[in-house]
Amino acid sequence: MTPLKSADWLLTHLNDPDLVVLDCRFQLMQPQAGEEAYRAGHVPGAVYAHLERDLSGPKQPGGAGGRHPLPDPLTLAEWLGRAGVGVGSTVLTYDDPSGGHGFYAARAWWLLRWLGLERVYVLNGGFPTYLAAGGAITQDVSTPAPARFTPQPQAEWVAHAADVLSRPPGTQLIDSRAPARYRGDVEPIDPRAGHIPGAVNRDWAASQDERGSWRSAEEQQVRLGLETQPVIFYCGSGVSAAANLLALAQTGREPGPQTRLYAGSWSDWVSAEEREVAVGEEG
Repeated sequence: MTPLKSADWLLTHLNDPDLVVLDCRFQLMQPQAGEEAYRAGHVPGAVYAHLERDLSGPKQPGGAGGRHPLPDPLTLAEWLGRAGVGVGSTVLTYDDPSGGHGFYAARAWWLLRWLGLERVYVLNGGFPTYLAAGGAITQDVSTPAPARFTPQPQAEWVAHAADVLSRPPGTQLIDSRAPARYRGDVEPIDPRAGHIPGAVNRDWAASQDERGSWRSAEEQQVRLGLETQPVIFYCGSGVSAAANLLALAQTGREPGPQTRLYAGSWSDWVSAEEREVAVGEEG
């Protein structure tokens, strides 16, 4: 079953009592931009989900855990309850893929699936597609009725640096960052450039077309080049790698023990000087 929903589906189901919509618009270099966009206009009833405040945990000393650590499951579940998410909820997440910002909704999708919620989807094409379909917007800040959500985190979905180092033979390690960062040509954020030895590059941005819509399942299969082998995805801080996990889910391979996220990703990897770094092309 596809993890994507269309704007037409949203327009049809917007008033369903069990639907919760999360607005995940964000910009890494302008952390206030997404919330400002939400206040300027959003899908009626949508609750704003801030990447760093709601969808990440606090940063650790020395950078261990990465720039966007996974949130504590109970803390995230409490926030979701305040957002109206309960055990029986259907959740739709959206962002604005224009300008290369199309992976935040996938981060929310993965987090909610990791906590055990089954009916979680991403709006294909994001907020612009909703507007193009004639969707109304509001500036009213949503205050949903609180719900109760008991998290059931799937610990085996998450890889740590030790798991990457000791990964079994045949496990594919995929770096989801832009090719220049993978090669080590540039590194605008983290203290060391390059990639984890043995990783191959599958830029998350190639999972979407020029309009910001997700490519077909067949295109994702060809792009990722994965069959049934175990795979660990990483990126800079565990956010954009979720886009590749969603792309893989389009092909029928859901997140799980054989399709893991290295949550700390590159920013966690380089927090320990003894961990090796590779540069250039590989694989």
